[in-house]
Parts: sequence; structure tokens; C-alpha cells
Amino acid sequence: MRHWLLTSFVTLFVSFCNPMTANQCVQQGPRSALRPHHFPLSNHLITMPPKGKAATKPKATETPATTTSNPTTTNTTRQTASQPSEPTTVLERSQQRYEKTRPFEAARQQKGLSKLFKEDQKGWICDQLLHLTNRLPAASRSSLLGPKASKEIWWTVNGTNSIVRGLKHKPEPYTTWGTDRNGHDVGSYTIERFDERFRKRIALTALQVSSRVFRENVEREKRGFVDARSGREIIVTEREIDEEKVRRSKMAVLKKDLYGAITGRLAESVEWEDVVPIPHEEPEGALAAITYPAEYAEAMSYLRAVMTTKEYSPRCLRLTEHIIAMNPAHYTVWLYRAANIFALGISIPDEIEWLNEVALANLKNYQIWHHRHLLVEHYYPTISSDPEALAQFAKQERDFLIAILSEDTKNYHVWSYRSWLVGKLGMWEDEEELKSIEKMIDEDVRNNSAWSHRFVLVFSNPKYATPGKAATEKDEKVPQELVDREVKYAQSKAFLAPQNQSPWNYMRGVLVKGGQPLASVQGFGEEFVNKLGEGEEEEEVKSTHALDLLAEIYAEKKDNEKADLCLRRLAEKWDKIRGGYWEWRRKCLTQSETEKAPGEQVEEAEEGSAAV
Repeated sequence: MRHWLLTSFVTLFVSFCNPMTANQCVQQGPRSALRPHHFPLSNHLITMPPKGKAATKPKATETPATTTSNPTTTNTTRQTASQPSEPTTVLERSQQRYEKTRPFEAARQQKGLSKLFKEDQKGWICDQLLHLTNRLPAASRSSLLGPKASKEIWWTVNGTNSIVRGLKHKPEPYTTWGTDRNGHDVGSYTIERFDERFRKRIALTALQVSSRVFRENVEREKRGFVDARSGREIIVTEREIDEEKVRRSKMAVLKKDLYGAITGRLAESVEWEDVVPIPHEEPEGALAAITYPAEYAEAMSYLRAVMTTKEYSPRCLRLTEHIIAMNPAHYTVWLYRAANIFALGISIPDEIEWLNEVALANLKNYQIWHHRHLLVEHYYPTISSDPEALAQFAKQERDFLIAILSEDTKNYHVWSYRSWLVGKLGMWEDEEELKSIEKMIDEDVRNNSAWSHRFVLVFSNPKYATPGKAATEKDEKVPQELVDREVKYAQSKAFLAPQNQSPWNYMRGVLVKGGQPLASVQGFGEEFVNKLGEGEEEEEVKSTHALDLLAEIYAEKKDNEKADLCLRRLAEKWDKIRGGYWEWRRKCLTQSETEKAPGEQVEEAEEGSAAV
């Protein structure tokens, strides 16, 4: 495209210098005006041809349309516009420079090319020719015109004081100088402000060069390079490392000031200089793009990079700790940390000791306990054959669990881990484990989690528990003395807080597991109920749970009248808030009696026939 424009301007210029040549161009095409090896070009500009005879001055009698003007007339044409004022912005200065390198452009835009004097037309074409030629690649610059045409061009250049080199494009807002970190046009800067920005860019470039040299030296040190001058191995000193840290801090400040680039502690760290971070990219058209804090976003970008390369190193371990401090619920970071622990052979007790502090600071965090689970699974094979080491580790874990449960006694994640730990470490016969649970129940008899853990500890012991038996299923292997012990324990706690449901439910579970009927504790339940149905003033119920238990016991014994009385009094007085539930139980009781009546009659008839 540029070559075509250049050929067109050459043809147009030759037409002003030699009409005959122009006619030949029309007949033979624009290439006919080109003369190889007669129009010398340097790598950057058109070179001045040898000085020849001065061209004759144009005649003054010619009309404006056809008469050439002298240089004085040309200068007058260029000065028709008023002298521009001093520029106040960078864009204004650039625009003025552009106009000075194209002195005939303003007149052409005002009057049009056809209305200019012939000499001014030649000057405008000459300007265009020069600027287009300078844009061509050096390999494409060959001789285009003969000596005579070359002299005409340079006569015009000298006579009009044209500037051979100039700005390629007309400066425009935003496109020429770009924008700053706030999206403002740099061209709108004052010259003083732009100069200050320029000085900062120079300073940043100098720091970047020095930093690049430092990184190259670090790489040479890793590879064991030898300095060609001194013959010694290249060694990066502590002083150079400290200088690089200062240098990177300055670079971070300049980048933020110039471009708004946010660089954190990792970008400034020498340790991470070989890692190219992978930033997070929200999908196009995301409905709710997340704005992450700068420090967190930077750390995650480095995490993605090292995870992509599957790097396991101490610095990766420190990176996970840095991210966990900001977001302890990031399960991917925890998994990657575990992988680093196992790959590097880090001491599991040391990691658990660090983990304890994190857990105490984040009580409701689930990922912490899953990480602890993985650590114990990995550590257990190393101590399973050493009873003393196993007992010591179990004690350490129990002591920490007691400490964290004292902060949150019903933390589901902790209790879930504790139940798993008992099975993993074989703590079924551990008296200290049972005592610690009894202590927690003594401190809070309503702690359902402690009651549940006691049930698991007692009735899941492989010593007398049938594999595969459900918690609510009878197990013949459970010793009777164990069942009696646990029933008495639950009854003792029920006396302390009769309205506490936990010991009543525990006692039911123990009876089911031991295969004993509820009627075996009927006398205990009746201790909490006196004169039921004998009047509002006489009736006394110390525990609604006891009354509920008695209703089930009477139903088992097929004493539906007493069972219905218990349920009705619960609905009418002692537990009105769940009145609908108790009424439903009464209906179920009636339906059960109706459904069983025919069967009982058949059974009685069969018994009678057998007797006969």
C-alpha cells in the first residue's frame, strides 16, 4: 500500500516538473517514470544529490493558477495561520510538531490542493513523498527517480525549508500516548507532569535491567558457571540479595504508580523469581465476578503455577501456610499442603503441632480436621508396632481434643474426628478416654455429643461387638453386666436433670442393644410420675420423658388404657407444645388395637380347639 502511494506521489511530482513525462506516465503507467539506480536513498531518508546549477526563478507574470511562487511567497503561505501559542499539554506539543514537519498541510486543508500556488502544491507533494519514503523498509528503498527529478525535489525541499524527518502519524487523543493506570489520556498531561512520568519510567527501566542481571547471576550460580575474567565460580552474596530486595520494593512502587500494577510480597521476593504466576480469569459474562484482595489473588496465582508444575518444596509449604492464614477453608490448599508434607518427609508431629494453633483459631473449620485425618493415616503405620509410641500419640491427641472441646463442647467436626480416632488407634479399652467423657458429662449433663461418643466407645468395641450390627439393633455378644452398668449410669444422670432427654435416650439405646424390654425399667420411670389422672392438684410429673417411656412400656404390655392416659396427659397439660404429636400417638395406639383384635380372636380360637 505504501509503495503504491509512493509511486502515485512520484508520478504527480514529475507531472509538475515535466509535463512530457506525465503524458508518458499516463500512456505507459506510473512505473514508466521510475528510473532505477538514479534516486539514492539512505537507510532513513532521501539523500541530497550532488549540487548542480541553480534552477531558474519562476516568472512573476504567470497567473496564480499556473505561476510558480518564489520562496518568499511560499513562506508567506505557510505563515498565513497565526503563530501557535505555547503548548500546555503533551498532545498539543505533539500536534504542533506534526504541523511543523508538514508546513503545507494546514494550507491544503483550508483551501484545497487545487487552489494552492503551483510551488505550494509541489511542496506539499514533496512533503508527502519524503514521509512516505521514510516509512519504507530499508530493503525496499531503491533508486526511483533520475538526477533531474531528484534535483527538483531537493530544490523544493531547500527552497521551502521542509523538514525531511517528522512524526509518522497525526497525534490523536488516547491513541498516541495511551492511558495511565486510571484510564486517563497521557496526552492530556502537562509537560511538567509528563516529564516526571518519563523520569520514573527511566528509573524503572534501570532497576529492571539491574534486576535482570541479578537473576542471570542466580541462574549461573545454580549451574556452576565460572567467571571468564576471574576464573572463579559465580556466587551471589547476601549483600547482592539485600540489594535486590530493595530494588524490587522500588520497582513495585514505580509499577503501581505508573501502571497501577499490584505487586505483593511474592513478586518482590527473590525466592519466587523463577515462577510465572497464573492469575485467575473470570469467565466471560460472569454474573457475579469475585473481587479478591490483592494479596490473596497474588498468592493464589503463584499456587496455581506450582501446582501446575507439581512442585513440592519448602517454599510451596510456606505458600500454603500464607494462603491458609488468609482463607483457612480453602480445601485445595489443604490437599496440596498434605501432598507437600508427604513428599518432603516433614515430621507429622511437627505438622500437627502447627495445626493445633490453626484449629484453635478456626473452631468451625472442617478442612482442618480432614487434613488431620490424612496426617494420622500417614503417621499410623510408623507407630502401629510400638505400643508405647501409640499410647503416647493417643494421649497427645486426647489432650488436644479436650482442650478444643472446652472452647466449643458440641463441635460436630471434632466429635466426628474423635470417634474415628478411637477406632484408628484402638482406644476402646483406654480408661482415660472413658474418664474424660464422664468428666464432660458431669460438667454438662445435657451434652448430647458426649453421650453419643460414650455409646460409640462402649458398644462399638470389637471385643464384644458383632461386625455389621447397627447401633439400634440387638447384639447378643454384648455382656449383660455391661448393659446393667450403662443403665445404672444413665439413671443416675437422669435424677440430676429429669427433663434432660439425653440420659433417657441413652438408656433406651442400651436396653435395645442388650435385648432387654423397656418394661425392665418400669419401676424407675414410675418414680417420676405420681397419681396420674387423679386430679389436677394431686397429679405430679417430674419428667415428661419418663411419662413418654411409661406410655411405651404400657403399650408393650398391651395395657392400652394406661398408655392412652399417659399420652393424653402429655397433650393436655405436661407437653402442650407438642400436643399434636401426642394425639397422633394416641390414634396410632387405637389403630394398633383395632388391627390386632381379629388376630387375637383367631389365636384364642386356635388355642381352644387345641385344648379340645
